[in-house]
Amino acid sequence: DEVYDPALEISLGKAKAIDQNLNLGDTVRIEITPKDFGRIAAMHARSVIVQKIKEEERRVVYDHFYCKEKDIVTGVVQRYVGENVSVSLDDKTDALLMKSEQIRGEVFKPTERIKLYIVEVKETNRGPRILVSRTHPDLVKRLFEKEVAEIQDGTVEIKNIVREAGSRTKMAVWSNDKNVDPVGACVGLNGARVNAIVNDLKGEKIDIFEWSDNISELIKNALAPAQILAVLPTEDKRSLLVVVEDNQLSLAIGKKGKNARLAVKLTGMRIDIKTAGEIEEQG
Repeated sequence: DEVYDPALEISLGKAKAIDQNLNLGDTVRIEITPKDFGRIAAMHARSVIVQKIKEEERRVVYDHFYCKEKDIVTGVVQRYVGENVSVSLDDKTDALLMKSEQIRGEVFKPTERIKLYIVEVKETNRGPRILVSRTHPDLVKRLFEKEVAEIQDGTVEIKNIVREAGSRTKMAVWSNDKNVDPVGACVGLNGARVNAIVNDLKGEKIDIFEWSDNISELIKNALAPAQILAVLPTEDKRSLLVVVEDNQLSLAIGKKGKNARLAVKLTGMRIDIKTAGEIEEQG
């Protein structure tokens, strides 16, 4: 109705002269031809506009992926750059999967779709830098959250998760509903849910067991599939003594000590595993 800034506003009467369909609050675009602009000034104006557009595009990309930080995305493998892998996250954004964040022994083919965990999104002069990982323990956690409805609605809770990428993951789960089996919910009918995640991780073994506030019970569960006879405090109280049958020792320790090592990480306790025979010998 009233024009306060002629550079930004136009009266309804003048607007109607341009387009009869315009009403109050609408926007009308008017082409302006600058006069007496030399070649250098025109080139400078163009470069400033292009720069601002690129900055805005970078900001949009940064905001989009910043919202996905600590979450998983699906990327399409482009090519190998040395030992690193260039992955397309969308039409305009690429990320570099570093050698240190790759699962050992994993080989990718161009156009292959892979799940990635976004560790961090950094803003740099050359645009957003997206750090992605295939080895982070939270990759497995997020995969279960998306696959298992009971985790999504809060009925089942992932209490702790430890991982040796490409080899084995141990995950302790807890149910807030007595009628829901937390392990069964994560495994799914005929192992459908856990198998879908194992496929995403190219065959990595996943041990799922029930969480317990009782440290002895938790250690027994964490050392599965080995059968534990007893969990006892040691004399110095700094660690726990785990007693197994003679034929269960190698199972409890695992290949290259993996089973015991992951159990230590998950429980946060030092564990000393001995057979019943060794305990008897020591009196």
